[in-house]
Amino acid sequence: MSVFHRAVVWFLGVLLAGCAASPAQPDCRGLADVEQVPWEQLAPGVWVWPGAVAEVGVENRGHVAPTTVLLDGGEAAVIDPGPNLLHGQRVRRSVACRFQARVRWVVNTHAHAENVLANGAFDDLVRGGQAAIVSTPATLAAMRERCPNCLASLKLKAGEAAMAGTEIRWPDRVLNSGDVLQVGRLALQVMPIEQGHTEGDLVLWNAKLRIVWTGGLAYLGRIPELSQGSVDGWLAALDHLDQLGPLHVVAAVVSSSSQEGTLPEALMATRTYLTALRQGVLQAMDEGHQPQEAGLVPMPAFAGWAGYAERHTFNVQRAWRELEPVWMDCPPGRPCGGQR
Repeated sequence: MSVFHRAVVWFLGVLLAGCAASPAQPDCRGLADVEQVPWEQLAPGVWVWPGAVAEVGVENRGHVAPTTVLLDGGEAAVIDPGPNLLHGQRVRRSVACRFQARVRWVVNTHAHAENVLANGAFDDLVRGGQAAIVSTPATLAAMRERCPNCLASLKLKAGEAAMAGTEIRWPDRVLNSGDVLQVGRLALQVMPIEQGHTEGDLVLWNAKLRIVWTGGLAYLGRIPELSQGSVDGWLAALDHLDQLGPLHVVAAVVSSSSQEGTLPEALMATRTYLTALRQGVLQAMDEGHQPQEAGLVPMPAFAGWAGYAERHTFNVQRAWRELEPVWMDCPPGRPCGGQR
């Protein structure tokens, strides 16, 4: 073999080895699905794909929670990648082809299926050492406990077509209070909150842009989900978020302050719902009612929110179990309703 041919063989060997070691890059030919991703710019370097303000169903393919992309210096962080593999693949392809960036972080803010089941779209990047999927320790534990059942449930609600190819991919790195996620020059301060909306809600704060990502701690137009949460823990978390003074909150919805000095509407509306829920349950206890009479705590101001018929009564029962010891500790002969 000539020197030239040996050089060609060596070059091809290096090229093939490099291709085998590096995760495949998205094909940017035919950009229809990329162009159709309805990104909305929230701030410089921050783009959000809003979810449907509705319950999970076939029509929305499970996309009811916002997906965020942070971009700077050719790097990207994806926060709450979405409900299924197909959704995650569209996000990844759009980041590469539209924004010309590489995904460094995939963040799971809490263990709900509609937020985390798109992790698999980034699996080869993680295996190739180019990216990490991160969460709090509490979220990782909750995912291991619930995700198999959640995947089966989401297939029923969103449909087999939407969930095609979707498999569970666990976070491979945990975040703790005080950690900072760096995306180029953008820094996200990690502030875990336990037992608010779920067992472990990851709050991310960017002080420069005054944007806070709160997982499922803020709702608007859809009834909050309390199944793994705590009324008092959630209200305490909202106190903490209020003190940050955010201009924007990305949670179950995207919500912005209407003017300087005011909080995003979703934070205020969520507090109003949880406060009324707490007061209503304690008042029902004062009046001698039993937990099975959960229908005695109606909240007509929220009856128009998505999920009211499906979730409000369950929220009452969940809050009742939590607040019964609180009610029993109230002074005899004094109404307990409204105290906190």
